[in-house]
Amino acid sequence: MQAYLDNSATTRCSERAKDLMVKLLMEDYGNPSSLHTMGVTAENYIKEAKKRIAATLKADEKEILFTSGGTESNNMALIGAALANKRAGNHIITTSIEHPSVSAAAAYLEELGFRVTYLSVDSDGVISLDELKEAVCSETILVSLMMVNNEIGAVEPIAEAAKIIKARNPNTLLHVDAIQAYGKYRIYPKKLGVDLLSVSGHKIHAPKGTGFLYIKDKTKIKPLIYGGGQQKGMRSGTENVPGAAALGEAAMEIYEDFDEKIERLYCLKERFIEGVTQIEGVRVNGKTGRDSAPQIVSVSVEGVRSEVLLHALEEKEIYVSAGSACSSNKPAPSKTLQGIGLTKERLESTVRFSFCVNTTEEEIDYAVEQMKEIVPFYRRFIRK
Repeated sequence: MQAYLDNSATTRCSERAKDLMVKLLMEDYGNPSSLHTMGVTAENYIKEAKKRIAATLKADEKEILFTSGGTESNNMALIGAALANKRAGNHIITTSIEHPSVSAAAAYLEELGFRVTYLSVDSDGVISLDELKEAVCSETILVSLMMVNNEIGAVEPIAEAAKIIKARNPNTLLHVDAIQAYGKYRIYPKKLGVDLLSVSGHKIHAPKGTGFLYIKDKTKIKPLIYGGGQQKGMRSGTENVPGAAALGEAAMEIYEDFDEKIERLYCLKERFIEGVTQIEGVRVNGKTGRDSAPQIVSVSVEGVRSEVLLHALEEKEIYVSAGSACSSNKPAPSKTLQGIGLTKERLESTVRFSFCVNTTEEEIDYAVEQMKEIVPFYRRFIRK
């Protein structure tokens, strides 16, 4: 049996998104900048995709900018907003547990002379609103917070943070990395007080290489890519029409029967946690209830290094990540796991299981069953 439990790394493309993408690759393959009928047809697919995505956010379609994925969306939000608003101040706030596509962009802005404050988190991975309040000042032009942490599933208090930020400095922009949150929560940027919001397509059953950035109307932001002026000059280059259309389809699909999907995800998560924590020395990192994300479970396995466990599970056709897939092939320790205060031993023995709407109870039970055999076996080889 195979159990793919690495859905926070990537998801399988949905049939509907795949079929639409193939149609546009093989039939309606015109360039949306062309003036002939095929070009107009392609342009209409772009418009329809924006309309579909905007509807899920209760936003205007002109506020949707297509990108190549979450990394580009995050980079554009941070760097584009910082450069556009540098006359208003040079202070940026983010957290110590952000995805590398945010933390690396913040580090680049520091090189350009911006001052960056990194908020700490508690043992559950949640920021302190008091610390945020203290950090916001007259020079703060941008705050960037992830809504759901990609490693442990911690959920940040975005609405409360937005109120604090706007009360302290109404001109401060709030960017939210919603890459692990979109499709798992109903997210309405205007209601939340969010100015910029990043989403990646391959986390919601759209093709890889797709994503979007929500940019609230009249928000000052500079483009990072210049050229032919596509997407109103905000991202030049011929649009990825098949990818954008497939992303629009996947966005619409992920929010169909939404409550039932999320309830099922939480039930799968609870089933997994109940089973895996019966194993001696297995501990879940972060919150385990419904105040955490429905699709992510991070576990530390006493006495078994994460890479050993990962490959042992792989031999049983169970696929998971050692922390974040975007950085799991690098030796640097996880900033998230360090941020929540894990010991060195737990840092080196943590794996992430992540689910999606296609995950079955059989996959969950199979993973737990194999963990119950694998963990005691490998624990025997601990060096004393």
